[in-house]
Parts: sequence; C-alpha cells; structure tokens
Amino acid sequence: MDKLKVGVIFGGISEEHPISIKSAREIAKNIDLDKYQPVYIGITRDGAWKVCDGPAEDWESGDCRPVVLSPNRSEPGLLVLDEGKYETISLDVILPVLHGKGGEDGGMQGLLEFSGIPYVGCDLQSSALCMDKSLAYVVVQNAGIDTPKFWIITAGDEVDADQFTYPVFVKPARSGSSFGVSKVSSAEELLPAIADAAQYDSKVLIEEGVVASEIGCAVLGNDEELITGELDRVALSHGFFRIHQESTPETGSENSSFIVPADIPAEMAALVQEKAKAVYRALGCRGLARVDMFLKADGSVLLNEVNTFPGMTSYSRYPRMMAAAGRSLTEVIDRLISLALTEKSQ
Repeated sequence: MDKLKVGVIFGGISEEHPISIKSAREIAKNIDLDKYQPVYIGITRDGAWKVCDGPAEDWESGDCRPVVLSPNRSEPGLLVLDEGKYETISLDVILPVLHGKGGEDGGMQGLLEFSGIPYVGCDLQSSALCMDKSLAYVVVQNAGIDTPKFWIITAGDEVDADQFTYPVFVKPARSGSSFGVSKVSSAEELLPAIADAAQYDSKVLIEEGVVASEIGCAVLGNDEELITGELDRVALSHGFFRIHQESTPETGSENSSFIVPADIPAEMAALVQEKAKAVYRALGCRGLARVDMFLKADGSVLLNEVNTFPGMTSYSRYPRMMAAAGRSLTEVIDRLISLALTEKSQ
C-alpha cells in the first residue's frame, strides 16, 4: 500500500519560531515511516516557504527549494519553484506544526482551507477564537464555564490603575507562550506592563490574579469522541509560570516543574477533565488542544487558556500528558492524521 504523503509545516513568523522547529523535530523522530512519507516545509522568520530535508536546527542552510502552497483546488499540493519553472508535489494531509501568530491564529488554517488539502487541528474559526483570550473567555462564559474577571486595553485607551485589585496579570490578548506576560503587584507597575504586552499585540488583556492550582489537560479528538491524557499540575517554587522563556528549556525551568499525573483528588481530576472537554467543544476545537484550567481550593474550576497546537518538543506538556496515559507520540500523530482525513471525507 502506498504511503500517505504528510506535509509537515514548521518554523513560521511568530516569536515561537524556534519552538516550532523543536516540535517538528520530535514529530520527525516519532512519525510512523512505514505508513507516512513526510514532506518538510519550513517557513523562515520573514515568511519565505521552502521545501527541505527536515527540521534540523540549521535547516535553512541545507538543500532547500522555494515553494508555495497552491490555493488552486484543481492543482492541489506544493508548487516547487526552480529556474522559472515549477513542479507539483501532491500531499494527502498537512500537519501544521506551528505555534503563535501565523500558525495558531487562523491565518494558516484559512490558507489550508483554500488548498483543499485535509489538515490536522482546529479550523479557522476555532483557531482565531482560542488565540484571542478575551474572545475565548466570552464564548465559554456563555456556555456556562467560569473564567477570571478581565479587562481589555487597546491603543490610546486611558487606564485608571487604581481601579484594580492587585495582583493582576497583564498579557497580550493574542500571543503565544508567555511572551509579554507580567504579574503586576501595584498600580505603579501597571503601565510599564501594558507597554511590554503591547510590543506583542495591540490588544492587551488585564486579568485578575486567581489563587489556584494551574492544571493542564491534553485533549484529542472531534465532537463527542474526545480522549484526554493524564492531567498535569504546574508546581511553582516562586514567581509565576512562564513557558519558553528559558535559554535552555530542555534542562528545566528555574521556577517550575510539572507533576504528572496531577496530585489532586480523583473527583477533582474528573471535574477538570469534563470542564476541559466542555471548553474544547464550546470553542469548536478539532483534532487536539491543551486546555489549561485553574482549580481553586473550594473545588471550582476556571478556564485559563487554550493552546490549539501545543508544543510537541522533548520537554512539552501535551506529549508528556498523553504518554502518562499510555499514548505515545507516534500513536498521537497517527490519530491526528486519521481525524483530519475523516473530517475531510464527511
């Protein structure tokens, strides 16, 4: 039987470019080569697309050729440019291993919709919703799921720093990882934190500080058929949780570690998983997402955020949670591709 051609897109224009390369490297190590023929498409920091040998750290210096994804459904696939001519590489499915802006915000998903090629993960609408934390909060609140209290600041807004009860968290409304995120403990710290967040997004979120455990839930599936990995709990030694801010994250964080399975009572774990699934469905997620929740001491559960294509690196939470539940990354990749192909055929 012929192998399925899987286009693995990595890199991208967001600040999470190097993280995407690391995620794609783990995908390359774990994809089942007996079933799939991966075709690697790297996107440079300035947005150039290249077909290459794989997601090595120095992939751009290797044997790469300029390529574009055809938006013409009558000629689907990659158009590889060479000396004024092009050849077409057909693809059966696309795995967009991209994080942050241009990868998880609906932009890439819109392009993939035009191509007509099945792709892994959330569609345009759910990607855009989940990327904008304030919109995600509004949608899940209307579905009866609690969120922290929040305020939105846009360019030129007057901000009365005395109106807030501190601490609060200031973050870009539409950005990935912890870039531009600050914990603000006093009114004097607020405006500098807003300026920092505004470097990453013109829309800034101010969110009440929630005293709670941070619990992650890895979700896999479509519609009613959802499975979850083991939950994890973020264990902090000091400060607040900041992901992908370390110079060498493979060696661990300076202030946090992850307990998998989360050391919480079984009934609380079941509640978090059900709430995470409800969030996933309310936002229209498909394929996969990591749904991060707050678990308060009184047993109440609030949404923190949703990552529609969570990290797949050697130190990432999603594959670790799935592995703890007995599902290897190879199995997860296989299931994601199957879901994408099934979705397209319906």
